[in-house]
Amino acid sequence: MTDKTFRFSERLPHYLRLTRLDRPIGILLLMWPTLWGLWIAADGVPPLHVLAIFVAGTVLMRSAGCAINDYADRNIDGHVERTRARPIVTGDVMPGEALMVAAILALAALFLVLFLDSLVIALSIPAVLIAAIYPFTKRVLAIPQAWLGIAFGFGIPMGFAAVQGEVPGVAWLMVLANVFWAMAYDTEYAMVDRPDDLKIGVKSAAITFGRYDVTAVMGCYAAMLVLMAVAGAIAGLGPMYYVLGLCGAAGIAWHHYGLIRERERADCFRAFLHNNWFGATIFAGVVLDTLLR
Repeated sequence: MTDKTFRFSERLPHYLRLTRLDRPIGILLLMWPTLWGLWIAADGVPPLHVLAIFVAGTVLMRSAGCAINDYADRNIDGHVERTRARPIVTGDVMPGEALMVAAILALAALFLVLFLDSLVIALSIPAVLIAAIYPFTKRVLAIPQAWLGIAFGFGIPMGFAAVQGEVPGVAWLMVLANVFWAMAYDTEYAMVDRPDDLKIGVKSAAITFGRYDVTAVMGCYAAMLVLMAVAGAIAGLGPMYYVLGLCGAAGIAWHHYGLIRERERADCFRAFLHNNWFGATIFAGVVLDTLLR
C-alpha cells in the first residue's frame, strides 16, 4: 500500500500537467458563462449548494476535457511548437492513463449532478458527450471552435434548469452568444498554432478565415455582444449590465484588436488569455445589476 501511494505521488505532477490545473484559463473560460446563466436564472445569487456543485463540476469537466484532448492529439502535439512538451508526447503519461483520468473526472462531475434537478441530470449526458467529441472535431470541421462554444456554453441551460427547473429560450440565446465568443478567443489561440497546423493538416478557424482572421474575430465579438444585449433585455437586466458589463467587454475586445492585428504569435496568445477579463466584466455587470435592483 505504501509503495502504491508513493508511486501515485510520483504520477500526480504529470496528471496535473495533463489536466492543465497549472493553467486555469480554460477553467475560467468555462466558468464565466456558467456563472452568467446561474445569476440571471436566479435574478441574483443562486442557491449556494447549486453554485458549489457547478463550480466544482466546471473544474472537473475542464480537466477531463484536457485529458481527452491530449489523448486525441497524441500523434499531433509533438509536431506543434506550443504542445510538444505535453505529458503524453514526452512519455510521462501513457494514452490509457489519460483516458482513465478523464473517465474518473467525468464520473465525479456526473455524481455531483445527481444532487440536482432531474432536468439537469438529463442535460448532463449531452454535455459530457459534446465535451468528449470536441477534440476530434479538428479533423472534420472547418471551424471546430464553434463546437467548443457549445461545449463551454452548456453550463448555461444546465444552470437555468438547476435554478428554475426549466430551460427558457434566453438560455439557448446565451449559448449561441457563447459560440461566437469561443470562436473569437479560440481563433486568437489558433492563430498561434497556424503555421504548425498547416503543416500537419489540422483544421482551425484561423486557417479557414485565412487573411480575414482578424476581421472574423472582431465580427464574432460583435455578434456575441449583440446577442448578450438581446438576452439581457429578455431577462430584464438594467443599465449596469449594459454600461459596465457589455460596454466594458466591448472595450476589452477592442484592446484585443490591437494585440492581434499584426498576427504576432505572442500577442495573439496574450489576447486569448485576456479573455478571462472579457468574461469577468460581463459577469460583474450581471452581479451589480441584480444587486442594485
